[in-house]
Amino acid sequence: MTTTLRREALRILLIQDATKKAFESRQMDAQCADGASESLHERLELPGRPAKPILVDHTALKQRSISTREGRGALIHALVHIELNAIDLALDVVWRFPGMPREFYDDWISVAKEEAHHFELLAAHLRTIGFDYGDFPAHNGLWQMAEKTKGDLLARLALVPRTLEARGLDASPAVKAKLLQAGDEPGARILDIILRDEIRHVHIGNTWYRAICTRRGLDPIDTYTKLAKAYAAPRPRGPFNFDARRAAGFDEEELSLLAHTAEP
Repeated sequence: MTTTLRREALRILLIQDATKKAFESRQMDAQCADGASESLHERLELPGRPAKPILVDHTALKQRSISTREGRGALIHALVHIELNAIDLALDVVWRFPGMPREFYDDWISVAKEEAHHFELLAAHLRTIGFDYGDFPAHNGLWQMAEKTKGDLLARLALVPRTLEARGLDASPAVKAKLLQAGDEPGARILDIILRDEIRHVHIGNTWYRAICTRRGLDPIDTYTKLAKAYAAPRPRGPFNFDARRAAGFDEEELSLLAHTAEP
């Protein structure tokens, strides 16, 4: 059977070894057929995950001082875990939603490749501190939203790239400042690379979200508000990186609404 992008995305999503998953994501062949009309079926073992880290509720994660080796390691480890989730999310949107234009699948494969690169950069940096991925507990919040939205592509685009991943744009300056305060200039440089790429990823989410709203005859802003409520998306919290959000395709009306509805 000929391999298609969607079938290959599902195969890689099932890989349990995080390093192998990142490597194979970067090797995906963008020249093969997209398989947009294929009928692929849900697998109970999605996504493939390593035995470690142990996954706990986010409230159970310890707050550690960035001035200690363990604190810096825990922070970098959390970022590594986010990037592994981001690989899974990009692969999942490729295999799960049929009938989209070829450009849709190409966009999200490019996202998976860049998320894999981020994972590798951060995992290698974590090793320079004396830790490996899996040495600290982590939470599963990103994938939980993927599970909630698996039945509606519009909800997935609204609440993963435009909500959860956009929060990463907001958090990046503060995390970079913490690393610089701890003297971790290599880590700060990695965050610069990630922020540059994540702006593009969120922009891709915005582009396809608006395209589907147009196709369905929906107002993007009203629809977003309804979806955020229906799926219990986390309320936005500042401070916001408005420059990065503008570059990622949010318009001024959305940014104004964001500022007025954020948690105090």
